[in-house]
Amino acid sequence: MMNRREAAIALDISMEMAKKHGIPARLSEAEFAAIQATPPGWLVQSMANRQGKRPVWVHLTCAVCGYSEAARPKKWWPEFSFVHCYDHSPEDLPALEPGMVRAEYQEIGTRMFGIVDEPA
Repeated sequence: MMNRREAAIALDISMEMAKKHGIPARLSEAEFAAIQATPPGWLVQSMANRQGKRPVWVHLTCAVCGYSEAARPKKWWPEFSFVHCYDHSPEDLPALEPGMVRAEYQEIGTRMFGIVDEPA
């Protein structure tokens, strides 16, 4: 069994869209496989509209411990060099290369920080 959020992440659709189009609160693996095998028209259209665009969901993985979570990316997010969870600090990440500066973006997920290394 999977819940609606897990199905939305796997289908790369928003929770709002999943609920609007009748994805049940809980569905079996067979029900989910049926949706993937013969996607309804609204899902086909949604996938076509996203070609080459930012995904609905991204998977954030801590560069130190591997903790992972799915999050909705924000338009203002840069391309992160690293992501780390609340259990670690930037000092736990690989050393900053000479001539680079490090910027931290807080709360990009429920327990994550984004790090961007860029030229000074």
